[in-house]
Amino acid sequence: MEGSSGISHRTVEVNGIRMHVAEKGEGPAVLLLHGFPELWYSWRHQIAGLAARGYRAIAPDLRGYGDTDAPPDVASYTICHLVGDLVALLDALSLSQVFVVGHDWGAFVAWHLCLFRPDRVKALVNLSVAFMPRKPAAKPLDDFRALYGDDLYISRFQEPGAAEAEFARLGTATVLRKFFTYRNPGPIFIPKDGWGSPNEHITLPSWLSEEDINYFKSKFEKSGFTGPINYYRCFDLTISTRVASRKMFLSFRK
Repeated sequence: MEGSSGISHRTVEVNGIRMHVAEKGEGPAVLLLHGFPELWYSWRHQIAGLAARGYRAIAPDLRGYGDTDAPPDVASYTICHLVGDLVALLDALSLSQVFVVGHDWGAFVAWHLCLFRPDRVKALVNLSVAFMPRKPAAKPLDDFRALYGDDLYISRFQEPGAAEAEFARLGTATVLRKFFTYRNPGPIFIPKDGWGSPNEHITLPSWLSEEDINYFKSKFEKSGFTGPINYYRCFDLTISTRVASRKMFLSFRK
């Protein structure tokens, strides 16, 4: 499947981890950053489209996802680490600047790549996540709980192992189906008494095939959900460190 699309794959050593990168095309580089719970594969159609129009499309599995390393420590998922991975990736690929497109967590990371290293970004397109101005006294996780309660998926993700156990009970394919087909404009809630049944029937939309689900399933069964969930567990630390991170990154400008 991967080879037939003409997309090439490689592993790059960046920022102390091995990062899997999918790419296709030649020309100005476009860096595509996926969200939760996704992979480079989420951009498969855009990769082909960009390459056909004279661009070099580059889509990594972000830290903790797919075929990229997933450090076990929660503190290894701050915005400093996530942006650092991308800066190191650009260095490894000898790219001084790129166009950046982000979705969900990828959008959050993309905002901060622009904030920390604007010299590496030609232009930005972001989907689903607006920029969050700094609030020095903010505790986002407390705010989420106050607004939506303990069953909000972000709140449920905070207890080590709890979300992983629930996802294991449901099965990887069911979890992915539930996330990918969610269409309620409100937030996602994962009750402590269970997020449905592993046997529930979930109809896929026309744009998502069983083959697609099987690809995502194969990768998440290999790497697990802990790395991606650690982004949420590290959220308060990310918010509290990003001003210092910006100063550090700007000091590394060439």
